[in-house]
Formats: sequence, C-alpha cells, structure tokens
Amino acid sequence: MLQLDLLRHGQTELGHTLRGYTDDALTPEGWQQMQLEVLEKLQQPVQWQAIYSSTLIRCSHFARQLSQQLKLPLILNSDLKEMNFGQWEGCSTEEIYQREPELLASFWEKPSFYTPPEAEPLHEFQHRIQRAFQLIHQQMLENNWRQVLVICHGGVIKLMKCLASDQSPDHLLKIPAELGQLHTLYLNSHNPQSYALEASEK
Repeated sequence: MLQLDLLRHGQTELGHTLRGYTDDALTPEGWQQMQLEVLEKLQQPVQWQAIYSSTLIRCSHFARQLSQQLKLPLILNSDLKEMNFGQWEGCSTEEIYQREPELLASFWEKPSFYTPPEAEPLHEFQHRIQRAFQLIHQQMLENNWRQVLVICHGGVIKLMKCLASDQSPDHLLKIPAELGQLHTLYLNSHNPQSYALEASEK
C-alpha cells in the first residue's frame, strides 16, 4: 500500500467563507496551525519522499517552504484546487442563507443534484480530483515513493474520505476536515482507484 498524508491548509484571510478558487493567503495563525501539525508528524518515523500541493497560495506557500526545509521534491498541481463555488465564492453561508435559503439547503443536502450559480458541478470536481490522485499514484510508482504529503483543501479531503469509505459523494459536506489537520489514506499500489482510511478515522 502507498501512504498519502493529506494536510488541509490553515486559517485564511477570508475566514469562514466559501473560498473555492479565491486565492486568499494564510493568516499567521493558519500558518502556525499547519506547522504544529507537521511538527507533530515529523516527531514520528515519517518517510515522506515528496510533497504535492494545490497551486492556490493558501497551500502552495507553505508547501514551498516545507519542501525547502525537508529537501523534498515539490509538485504543484492545479487539479488539487478546491471546488469552484461560482457566484458563492467569498461568501459566508450566513450571507447565502439570507439571499437563497432554499438553494443553500438543497446544495447542502444533495450537492450532486444542485450546483450553485456558475459553480463547478460535483461530478466535474470529483473527476478532476480523481485525475489528480491517479497522477500521484502513477508518479509514486515511477519514482518508487511509498509515502507522500499532499497539501490541499477541505473539499478535496472530504471527497477522498467519501471514496475511501465507500460513501456517496453527496455526503461530502457532512464529513469533518478541520483547518490545518492531517488525514491519512492508503492507496492500493495496483489499483489507483482503491483507497482506505487510516484505522483511527474509520
């Protein structure tokens, strides 16, 4: 099995909003959240052999510094970006609820059937993320890497946890993925679409 440690970015300047493709930076607290999580992991026998990251700066800035610190190759991949929320980009759920309460409720309950205005449909998001992880799988095999770090977003981690636990992607918005938190997935080296969660997360 190949091991993928997924690290969600920390707190950002836009705070509690649907950021999606919006390219806001980490706050000092957000940077510290990620540092503390990585430091705790590094105190264990971690064997990261490469770092992958979303191209959005709330992920990529930290990834660049960490790759230099650990002297590991860094691979930036735009397919690892968060879901694009269209007209809801940069808005809090409270704001959206005030304007479109029924639409927000529909999206939260069944995102595969409701797409926010001008946003990325869930099936397209899933296809993009699976493409990104299939590439990671391929490159891990080519380079004989057994364990990598992937710095990405809440939606990405939630989707991968859905797939790893055989849940419908419609459960994505109900799955926890806290800011600055690590999650471990195991990938079948012979099947790029076969994932398993770390036992503590099942």
